[in-house]
Amino acid sequence: MNTNLTSLCHKLGYTFKDLNLLKTALSHRSVGKNNNERLEFLGDSVIGYVMAEELYLRFESENEGNLSRYRSLLVKGDTLASIARQMNVGQYLKLGGGELKSGGFRRASILADAMEAIIGAITLDSDIEQARQCILFWYKERLDNIRTLDLKDPKTRLQEQLQANKFELPQYKVISVNGKEHAQIFQVDCHVKELALSMTSEGSSRRAAEQKSAELMLELLIEQKSLKNIK
Repeated sequence: MNTNLTSLCHKLGYTFKDLNLLKTALSHRSVGKNNNERLEFLGDSVIGYVMAEELYLRFESENEGNLSRYRSLLVKGDTLASIARQMNVGQYLKLGGGELKSGGFRRASILADAMEAIIGAITLDSDIEQARQCILFWYKERLDNIRTLDLKDPKTRLQEQLQANKFELPQYKVISVNGKEHAQIFQVDCHVKELALSMTSEGSSRRAAEQKSAELMLELLIEQKSLKNIK
């Protein structure tokens, strides 16, 4: 865990008056009672509103269906996790021993929740207008190019990228299923044989976990430039 929160504030483009709010936003529930779940609840509502308003104002000719599709793409967990990775939020997270050992600082769901909690923390530390400015700053490129973003799901995109490079299709394997029957958590591994790479993620269904692990794999391949013309 990186404790230099000044550097994180610089990446966020916001300096906290109450640094304890940021510390709480970075504390996963695995550390105990003083965690980021309540801030996550607030941040989720704030980002949903900010994106809905911004899309409404930007795209006057778009119908409700397209606006909803754009908003879903922007506020989904994979997008939030991607933004968190761009700012290296994972290295600042406070995790319990189990999550730390299992690589929770890389997990998409944990990163996405942390970003929502940070939004909630900024809102409480200042106001919703300041939170809006931060969100729009983080999302500027995505908002400017929303009509050109690839709306295909991560599994489809990963499959197409591997096929374009004449690789075998990725293999997905359920690692574990935890929780009660009505609230199960699936952990799925995505493996690319030719590159000897694996990424694991979790979700409330096998399909959701597969999509998240595929998204992580795509981001890893882009970072490592492991494939030709990957984007």
